Amino acid sequence: MAALSKKFTMKTIAFLLLLLAVTCRLAWGEENAIEELQVETLVRPETCSVLSRMGDTLKIHYTGKLMDGKVIDSSLSMDPLVVELGKRTVIPGLEQSLVGVCEGQKIKATIPSHLAYGKKGYPPTIPGDAVLEFEVEVVSLTQQTPWQKMVNDVFPLVCLALVPTLLGLVGLYLYKKANAEKPNKKKAKDKKIKKK
Repeated sequence: MAALSKKFTMKTIAFLLLLLAVTCRLAWGEENAIEELQVETLVRPETCSVLSRMGDTLKIHYTGKLMDGKVIDSSLSMDPLVVELGKRTVIPGLEQSLVGVCEGQKIKATIPSHLAYGKKGYPPTIPGDAVLEFEVEVVSLTQQTPWQKMVNDVFPLVCLALVPTLLGLVGLYLYKKANAEKPNKKKAKDKKIKKK
């Protein structure tokens, strides 16, 4: 019994040491690794009556950088980028940082790799596991209309309901066709003979 408890205790100690090592590694992490999206407001307009929400359309100017300051992308020399929130037209971290902003607001978003390009990155510009920093200016904000909201919220559900219905109708048609009485050649000849 004593040997069993000693063996159990050694296993427990080994497990706790392993758990401690993993916890310390996670706590120290990489130099510039962040786990959560960080959004800092640089400029906020005096009047901010309308905040952006999913479904709204924003026109933004942005500059994206790696944490070492290297610029990876910018819209400053082009027309503003049009982003419809919820349509996944930009990386998830950038889209999340644009929810709750005003027209005229400037933000700085520090985006962890899992909300950007992940482990693979976007070679050759963005290495794997890269934390990105975006400075964004919201040039304009257009809220979605009730009609757009209905199309965005209800239409996918209607389509989702139609697919099984159509598949069921096709299945029913094929079932009836397979079980329908097939005309016998002999019966067809008998009918022809009776007609004569």
